[in-house]
Amino acid sequence: MGSFSLWHWALVLVVVVLVFGTRRLRNAGGDLGAAIRGFKDGVNGKGEQQDSPQNDR
Repeated sequence: MGSFSLWHWALVLVVVVLVFGTRRLRNAGGDLGAAIRGFKDGVNGKGEQQDSPQNDR
């Protein structure tokens, strides 16, 4: 069982598209991208809100 050739990967891709459909794969890709972006923002501290003092009247 050697390494997989281009034809093996093409067949796997066709089977995945037939099973899941293109719309579900697009949604999964978008969700994965948003999750990675959110993780990076969290690590960098961009998503944190600054606590500002509020005046109680």
